[in-house]
Amino acid sequence: MGPNRTQDGPEAATTSPTLLERATEFQTDMVEMRRDLHRHPELSFQETRTAAVAAAAMEALGLDVRTAVGITGVVADLRNGNGPLIALRADMDALPVQESADHDYKSTVDGCMHACGHDGHVTGLVHAARLLHDMKERGELPPGTVRFLFQPSEETVDAEGKSGATRMIEDGAMQGADAVLGIHLGGHLPSGSVYLAPGPVMAGSAELRVHVRGVSAHAAMPHQGVDALVLAAQGILATQQVISRRIDPMDSGILTFGTIHGGTALNVLAESVELAGTLRYFEDHVREALADGLRGAFEALRAQGAEVEVDVGAGYIPVVNDAAVTELWRRAAVDVVGDERVLRFPPMMAAEDFAFLAAEAPGCFIWLGAALEEPRNHHHPRFDIDEGVLPLASTLLAEGAVALLKDRA
Repeated sequence: MGPNRTQDGPEAATTSPTLLERATEFQTDMVEMRRDLHRHPELSFQETRTAAVAAAAMEALGLDVRTAVGITGVVADLRNGNGPLIALRADMDALPVQESADHDYKSTVDGCMHACGHDGHVTGLVHAARLLHDMKERGELPPGTVRFLFQPSEETVDAEGKSGATRMIEDGAMQGADAVLGIHLGGHLPSGSVYLAPGPVMAGSAELRVHVRGVSAHAAMPHQGVDALVLAAQGILATQQVISRRIDPMDSGILTFGTIHGGTALNVLAESVELAGTLRYFEDHVREALADGLRGAFEALRAQGAEVEVDVGAGYIPVVNDAAVTELWRRAAVDVVGDERVLRFPPMMAAEDFAFLAAEAPGCFIWLGAALEEPRNHHHPRFDIDEGVLPLASTLLAEGAVALLKDRA
């Protein structure tokens, strides 16, 4: 921003504070909000208290607020005349994890904690709204609308296989959006570093469920039955060849089983075995190859007397960052933290339902390092973040919105 002339004469001039400097003034408020949310985590599609906190903050700024969007989501619009509509997103849900930390803002909900940083995401977006609202009040905000999306259920899907992003889209949250931005705090990444890249950056995923049925028999007379457990093991081993023999070695894919349940007693052939797992991919043809290989591996067991059901869920699509939007946000990030702290984001096999928002409008999803001196892994009972990056998270979101308002005008 340019200099502000004072009333003391033409030689007297001061530089307007940067957005990061303004955001730093909110540091105490941000820590207080983040810790409050951390103490009161809510699981997917149950984020009523979190949504109320976000909605109240948006209403206090005079924004146009809609609640119960996508079941428990909140949409708030900061309108500033005619112009593009830029959406900023934060996910709100916690995880079914028992927190083992001993800090004074430990979760008060048994078996539930913010083990992925979403409490920081909500806090960051609330205060990005404060920054942009202040810009509007000073006449510094480019024309257009900034839409704040407080999204439920990023971590899982409902009974119909739909995540929070999908539900919010169905309720019109992305209607009219010209671009969308999202940010994730990384408890494992160097604090204050920004990671982004164009193209596919996070994998698509699908839940796998397999049911193998055999015929029970006494373990001493296995020839009288069909051992579902042995056959399920054969299927698991056969699926491992899908990666090495069914997809191009230059492509990336994962097919993993995480649970297996079956059998009733140690001396009885298992009559039924259920398996659950996940597949990950970046390209649609890889997804199809993995799914077809999975089906083939288990359906071949029919020849040995088994009955087999294989279900591949719809899952999440890959997060694909728009090249132009990513470059605009990269330049804005460099202005904030310097070129040496803006790094290329290597694609990762974790999934994110921000992908559905980015399929509705050109988007970019970035990671902001938030590691403590002892980095913490996501989804771990001791997960935590460096709260010192919260003002930076808000600043990056606000700067990205400003850059897009100017560019998309």
